[in-house]
Amino acid sequence: MKSIKIKRILVTAVIIIAAYLLQTAVFPSLEIAGIKPNFMMIVTASFGFMRGPREGMLVGFFSGLLTDIQSGEMIGFYALIYLLAGYINGLFEQIYFDEDIKLPLFLIAGSDLAYGLVVYILTFLLRSDFNFLYYLNRIIIPETIYTIVITLIVYPLLLFINHKLEAEEKRSASKFV
Repeated sequence: MKSIKIKRILVTAVIIIAAYLLQTAVFPSLEIAGIKPNFMMIVTASFGFMRGPREGMLVGFFSGLLTDIQSGEMIGFYALIYLLAGYINGLFEQIYFDEDIKLPLFLIAGSDLAYGLVVYILTFLLRSDFNFLYYLNRIIIPETIYTIVITLIVYPLLLFINHKLEAEEKRSASKFV
């Protein structure tokens, strides 16, 4: 039973690191008009509604921590934002169904939109940069749309990995019953 938990932790860590590497190394070369998708938000939100608030918070915290380390400005800023996104998405675990992709798309889009708004408010608005419509039209909405398009490709892979891990956990649990 412990080896199954360790395996889930390792697989989750590999997914977070892979998402971070994709977001920082691959997607900058795939920018469209200076916009790149928020791959870390896809992973955080997905783990939230697939596994619950606790795992969503953990994945969000470590995803945000990697983003904080990369930005180098303030450690904990993105960790808190992603942690909250993972928690809020985890609240939808009870109404989440694997077969329906509408809820995951809606939750990931909403999370990315909220992420963009919070980042704008806390980094630009507090510095008296009141050009909100420009930021909304040029950065927040295009990034959300690009993130949704990438979600259509990435989410089935995350769902497949989650199904494999859950099947292994059920097999392991049935051995003890």
